[in-house]
Amino acid sequence: MLSGLRRCDSGEPLRTILFYRLCRFLCLVYVTLFYRLKVIGRDRVPMTGGLLVVANHQSHLDPVLIGVGLDRRNMASLARSGLFKNILFGLILRGVGSIPIRQEEGDAAAIRTAIGELKKGRLMLIFPEGSRSPDGALREFKRGAWLLMSRSGCDVLPAAVEGAFDAWPRSRKFPGLFGHRCAVMFGQPVKAGDLKTLGPDAGLAMLAERVDDLRLTLREQLRRSSGGRRPAPGAGDGRATFQANA
Repeated sequence: MLSGLRRCDSGEPLRTILFYRLCRFLCLVYVTLFYRLKVIGRDRVPMTGGLLVVANHQSHLDPVLIGVGLDRRNMASLARSGLFKNILFGLILRGVGSIPIRQEEGDAAAIRTAIGELKKGRLMLIFPEGSRSPDGALREFKRGAWLLMSRSGCDVLPAAVEGAFDAWPRSRKFPGLFGHRCAVMFGQPVKAGDLKTLGPDAGLAMLAERVDDLRLTLREQLRRSSGGRRPAPGAGDGRATFQANA
């Protein structure tokens, strides 16, 4: 079992892998108890090798939901530097592989660290929208996300979260714990070479459309399973259109 964990998380010390697994188990209990998390497409996640997961960003719950969904691999991620200000929370974030990034300053050092982790064979999560959605709908992917995709040379896995905005929108300080359902869906990996051929604008637009397709599929499934009550109707129902710059 331990040798299998090492194969999936190349280059990581065993203590780091086990600490992540402990945190994931605690998060699994939490999201199962309060949000009855549904995960679709786990079999599409490659077991080894550098992989960049790109997802929509609805809530502070998103990294937890996606991390639990990735049950066979540990996940690194880029996280806003302000989240590390609390000493205890900062230690936990670093312990589970989070890399602080100063988004407003163009943090080249954080990007280099993330590229290095990907080249070592890690799986890394990013939110190309840059910040949480104000209404649950998907926003255009920012150009800075292309740096990781192009310079790491890794395949990209589209993923989507749904229900997290309804459970914990950015307008609320604390998450709702009852009456909500969340889901995660992983798409088919996109080859690095295919993205490079498309170029940054067309490549980001294509990924955004795939993520939004996954999100809307989940939204409809959650609504059917709740008898039309959840997720609540709103801006998140709209299908976004993303166009490559000329």
